[in-house]
Amino acid sequence: MPAAPRERSARAALDTVLDPELDEPITDLGFVRSVTVTPGGGITVRLRLPTSFCSPNFAYLMASDAKDALTALPWTRRVVVLLDDHHDSELINRGLAADAGYRGTFGAEAEKDLEALRLTFRRKAHTAAMERALTGLLRANPDLTEEDLHGVVLGDLPGTAATHALLRRRAALGLGVAPTDPALVDEDGRRFPPGEVPLRLRFARAVRVSIDGNAHFCRGLLRTRYPESAADQSPRAGEPVPAGGLLPVTVAPKETVQ
Repeated sequence: MPAAPRERSARAALDTVLDPELDEPITDLGFVRSVTVTPGGGITVRLRLPTSFCSPNFAYLMASDAKDALTALPWTRRVVVLLDDHHDSELINRGLAADAGYRGTFGAEAEKDLEALRLTFRRKAHTAAMERALTGLLRANPDLTEEDLHGVVLGDLPGTAATHALLRRRAALGLGVAPTDPALVDEDGRRFPPGEVPLRLRFARAVRVSIDGNAHFCRGLLRTRYPESAADQSPRAGEPVPAGGLLPVTVAPKETVQ
């Protein structure tokens, strides 16, 4: 396979790697700084993040997932993933090179299992996707009330991008995706009591707003730190990337979850 098709193959694999907090591909966010393919199946990918102090466990998870996605390609023989300009770059890069795993990389600091961390953010992503799909349904059907969402099943949702995103996130959690399954559910797939529906929807909306807000700020921070990254970011729905790539913003660093 020539180098150009291999680079496209590598970038497609990286499309499947998500920022766990923002629930967006690292490619869309502009976190992939470079992809270099060498003869014989070698590939080196460099990643960059919005700040030098982004949560180390988030950073490790993305870098590790990127290496796994690239290693799974049939043509790769040597995969190197490097995280640039982070205060734990040396530690993370060394751990990735040695295939040391999360606990082997961070030692006693890795108090929380990586899969537990991944599950936490998959649940948040599902909550946000559920709110997007159901809010879209409410807007499209003015006679439908929030209380009516208790009886809404997946088959009632239109075939929109929001619905497809919800189904993907339910599948990732092992939740039901049958047309007869309830649309508004808790983390175990159980339908909420009718009287709790408005409160649960408001909570889901708060989660979605938090994720969307963090995504907006992190994109802006990345463009401020690396102006050239604007060309690598894919616009979010209703949010075009500024032509100049510079967007002065202030945001607190991502919370470290360990």
